[in-house]
Amino acid sequence: MDSIFLQEGPDVMFRSALIVALSVIITGFFATCAVVFSLLGAGENAIHKVARIWAKVLLILANVRVDVRGTENVLVDRPQIFMSNHQSDVDILIVLAFVPGQFRWIAKKELFHIPVFGRAMKNAGYIEIDRQNHARAMKSIEEAAAKIRQGKSVMSFPEGTRSRDGRVKPFKQGMFHLALDSGVPIVPVTIAGATQIMPKRSLKVNPGRITMIIDKPIDTTPYKKETRHELIERVRGIIIANLEKTTGENHP
Repeated sequence: MDSIFLQEGPDVMFRSALIVALSVIITGFFATCAVVFSLLGAGENAIHKVARIWAKVLLILANVRVDVRGTENVLVDRPQIFMSNHQSDVDILIVLAFVPGQFRWIAKKELFHIPVFGRAMKNAGYIEIDRQNHARAMKSIEEAAAKIRQGKSVMSFPEGTRSRDGRVKPFKQGMFHLALDSGVPIVPVTIAGATQIMPKRSLKVNPGRITMIIDKPIDTTPYKKETRHELIERVRGIIIANLEKTTGENHP
């Protein structure tokens, strides 16, 4: 296992509460900076760089170290769709901090309703998706397609929600429709160890080490909508295989 954890003790919850409180303050500061910079004329790329710094600061605060592998697989001359497994809220910080280059998030609409933070996300060009409304969800996919046509990459968690036990849940099809329609490669991203750092629906934050593996891009042009399930299983299979290699555990 690549994660190293602090043993439970009487000071764990105090430490976690302190980290969460400081994280809220830091997030408010960076979100305000992003909004102000946008008002001063900063574009989406500049706001995304602010988000990258924010993510790195929070990871340092939580004493989370990230071992990154495969950055050479990120395409530098064309857009791509990153697809990552989703174990914890920490995943957002990891990919923001360590996936090279510019990309735009497709994120659940609830995040965009957070005061200041939501405005900063919009200013960064991130795309909200309403998972409860199919028509609005498809509109979000169309908006993502427009970003790709502008040369922007897109980051997503195709499971749609965090896994409780770290196992990779079935993938939703929306992002694969986007990949097939736009013809851009899919880059599988595997995150191992985040569940133990900050479990789902928990405010406890453990220090430790996480591994992120960026795999080789998958050409989507040989696939059609009729064979999209083969593409889905291929991407999911790569992520599961990397997770098993990293953790030594079986992830069916």
